Amino acid sequence: SAVGSSSARLVLSILFQRNDKSAKDAFRLLDDASEALQQNRDLLQIALDQMDQGITVLDRDFRLSNWNRAFATFLDLPDDFGQVGVPLTQIIERLVQRGDLEPGAESSMLNKLMTFGTPWQIELKSSDRIIELRSNPMPDGGLVATYADITASVRADKALKEAYGSLEVRVADRTAELMQANDDLAQAQMLAEEANLGKTRFLAAVGHDILQPLNAARLYCAALIERTRKGPEAKAAANIDSSLDSVEEILGAVLDISRLDAGAMKPQVSVFGLDGLLRQIRTDFQPMANKKGLRLRIVPSKLNVATDRNLLRRLVQNLASNAIKYTRTGSVLIGVRRRGELAEIQVIDTGIGIPADKLNTVFREFIRLDDGAREASGLGLGLSIVDRIARVLRLELRLGSRGGGTMFSVLLPASSETATPVPVRSAIAPPARFAAGGMTVWCVDNDPRILEGMRTLLEGWGCEVVTLAGSADLVERRGQLPRPDLVFFDYHLDGETGFDVIVKIREQHGDVPGALITADRSDDVRAKAQRFDIAVVGKPVKPAALRSLLARWQRATAAERPETRSSLATIDQS
Repeated sequence: SAVGSSSARLVLSILFQRNDKSAKDAFRLLDDASEALQQNRDLLQIALDQMDQGITVLDRDFRLSNWNRAFATFLDLPDDFGQVGVPLTQIIERLVQRGDLEPGAESSMLNKLMTFGTPWQIELKSSDRIIELRSNPMPDGGLVATYADITASVRADKALKEAYGSLEVRVADRTAELMQANDDLAQAQMLAEEANLGKTRFLAAVGHDILQPLNAARLYCAALIERTRKGPEAKAAANIDSSLDSVEEILGAVLDISRLDAGAMKPQVSVFGLDGLLRQIRTDFQPMANKKGLRLRIVPSKLNVATDRNLLRRLVQNLASNAIKYTRTGSVLIGVRRRGELAEIQVIDTGIGIPADKLNTVFREFIRLDDGAREASGLGLGLSIVDRIARVLRLELRLGSRGGGTMFSVLLPASSETATPVPVRSAIAPPARFAAGGMTVWCVDNDPRILEGMRTLLEGWGCEVVTLAGSADLVERRGQLPRPDLVFFDYHLDGETGFDVIVKIREQHGDVPGALITADRSDDVRAKAQRFDIAVVGKPVKPAALRSLLARWQRATAAERPETRSSLATIDQS
């Protein structure tokens, strides 16, 4: 009972082999063996007690054979349960009585202990411990069970799952909020776009309504200037004409901004040479520079670029106008620099300059610096239009100013392709008193004031003028009207367009040349005019544009009329 049957059998077999009949020697041998075994058992117990995991060894009858301190600590067992031979059922009953386990847990625990290799858990309610058990069989029956306190890891896992669930809820809430915000943003954007389109339509309608009387006023003013060359009346007429120019410039800028914001201006990309564009800039702005006593220097360029020529011309025109307007003395230099695959058009002046803290504000609408407001009149829309055109063309703008003088530049892609030929406008200098005697000109417009203004101006130049309000007048007076040499017509008529009327006129009188005088600046109208081989003149019409058209047609012979009519289409006062 002290050393076990195996050790006793070993001791006795050694004694028989030695034929030692001395009981004293046998007891000494047994004492030595017992001491060695006890020492080994103590060492094993010390080692087991140092382990974090609890360990129990159960015999085949599920009684305790060995255990360690962690096992008793985990289950919080009293000392009388720490004895060899205590049944496992007694330990389970103790846990049930204490409330750690549910009643009837004995059978389920025994069944689980026999599920070797598979971990399972018990939760001790009194201590809130969660213990993980694993069991493995012994060779001579019984089993070894290990116990691990996994309370911290289980709680951490539970907290992680709760956090994950909470995170999913928060993510779902944030996603719903984001979707709602996106819906609100889309709704706001749709409303903004509708408002912007409504604004564009409103401005277009208002612009047309304003341009109609403005056009009539310019026609009457031009007729007045033609008739009063000297005296205070002539000066008053010139002042009126200058005021009309200012109104036209402001209204045109507002309409341009509206069209750019609404995306109505679609770029028509082509390859063209910058030299021709720069020559146009010199022609347009040399008189303005001469009037202020400035030197306008245009550096020729051999570079070709690929972009919308008309929009780029307007951009450079605005920069050139701005430079001349705000330069008191010195010069304005316009040229092109090659920047690798890009071309940089630079407009450099010796003007009043822009403070460093104001460089980011000059492209806003209606922003005018104090020095600029004192230097020249205006509403501060020119650079705003430049910025919008650059965005439409996707070009980079640059701005620099150091003390006196400013440099604006725009970078655009250079091209090695052959430039598309651009028709050159040849200016016609009319005589001091322009005369177009013998020409029959038809004027079609639904505004009686404009028709009367056109009649007054054209008859002053010696033309025979026929005025029509639309197709109804044409049908009513069929056969009573002389054949027209040239037809001026408006686009928006009552219930029809000017193109409907010009088609009927050509059905009656052949291929008659015409010029569309309209406040509609849309690309569709211009494209349709090009298909009809019709020149386009913007309202309010300038007398110089009418004189140029009449002079060209006056010099043409009947055989040259088709060629001349093609040349008329190059005139575009927009």
